[in-house]
Amino acid sequence: MTIETVQGPLRIVVTGATGFVGSALVKALKNHQKYMPISAVRSVPRNDVLAENSFIIPGISSNTDWSDGLKDAALVVHAAARVHVMKEVAADALAEFRKVNVEGTINLARQAAVAGVKRFVFISSIKVNGESTAAGHPFKADDCPAPSDPYGVSKQEAEEALRKISTETGMEVVIIRPTLIYGPGVKANFRNMMGWLQKGIPLPFGAIFNKRSLVSIENLVSLILVCLEHPDAAGQAFLVSDGIDLSTTELLTRTADALGVKSRLVPIPSSLLVLGAVALGRRSLSQRLCGSLQVDIQKTKSLLGWNPPVSVEEALKRTAKDFLEQR
Repeated sequence: MTIETVQGPLRIVVTGATGFVGSALVKALKNHQKYMPISAVRSVPRNDVLAENSFIIPGISSNTDWSDGLKDAALVVHAAARVHVMKEVAADALAEFRKVNVEGTINLARQAAVAGVKRFVFISSIKVNGESTAAGHPFKADDCPAPSDPYGVSKQEAEEALRKISTETGMEVVIIRPTLIYGPGVKANFRNMMGWLQKGIPLPFGAIFNKRSLVSIENLVSLILVCLEHPDAAGQAFLVSDGIDLSTTELLTRTADALGVKSRLVPIPSSLLVLGAVALGRRSLSQRLCGSLQVDIQKTKSLLGWNPPVSVEEALKRTAKDFLEQR
């Protein structure tokens, strides 16, 4: 891609700028004099890093007006989404996901193309590929999509729509499908896991021999930065991970080491854990804990010349340090 030289840094609209991925990306962009991140937010953020060069949108839908933020923008990184939820309450979950993840994305992309945006980087999800992999058969970026839940379906539909818009308008599209993301500031299950380990609670996960790919927020942001302008990224979908797959047992052990505590893992056979989870109506949880989900990032590495810059050990240390400082 060739972006015409303009006076001053390149304006990059970042949606989801107050979220886990968006806020980390904005911070990284501000360290590059070449870029000026423009943060899309729902209200003026308290974080000074995000408050500078931000614009307010009421939400993301087919009717959102993006004109204020897109003026003179060269690039868009669309990280906002209706995310996967553990306990869905909507009567028609797919319809709700489509409103934001499909219709909202299409609306933003079409307005971006009209505004002259050269490249649109879409943060999708590994759920487009599917929920699990067989041992030794990782997902690849160009595999046939096989989403199995409404969130994954909505992300796949958004990807397809973006490719169509790219063909019609000439605006370049790059798709990134992350695996589970962790790092400083991580919430939800990963943070809960650190809390259990830090308190020394015995956990029945000492004999799980699955393999799962994860990606640290630093490595994901590194790839996004490469995808902003790399000429070979245009029109491609990329998978991203730390490059090392861990079992649940290994992840817990390494995280405990990073926290400076002893892991108290009880070696319960995974088959029994799955049976117990199914009996309690938590089949999806058992899949995440005991099943495998691996990705092959060879395409990402070879086509872009990219390698994860942060090791798993270092990423876990940074995550643990932030967790302990916030307690």
